[in-house]
Amino acid sequence: MNIGIDIEEVKRFEKYVKDKDYLERVFAEDEISYCMPKKNPAQHLAARFAAKEAVWKALSTKNKKLIITDISIKNTQSGKPEVYIKNRRYKKIDVSLSHAEKYVVAAAIAF
Repeated sequence: MNIGIDIEEVKRFEKYVKDKDYLERVFAEDEISYCMPKKNPAQHLAARFAAKEAVWKALSTKNKKLIITDISIKNTQSGKPEVYIKNRRYKKIDVSLSHAEKYVVAAAIAF
């Protein structure tokens, strides 16, 4: 079992909201579509990025070739975040995201 955690400052992502090239380079299309209509898209982008980092940290000991853009976070109908690696659901990891006004945090447990 491995654990990964990441914290991000929301302010850092405010400049990326209007940077389509950055968004498309770092986030999957589903992630962008989920975050951009939100009241504070920077907060949701930061949470997704933190989750991707947490997953990478939890899995990097098992898969040295994994890069952050291989990872995406999608929500189920009920809102639970799920991890996808190269567009395939990765069932051996759980992820949790939380956000406040200025910071977001994500934790991932790989089993």
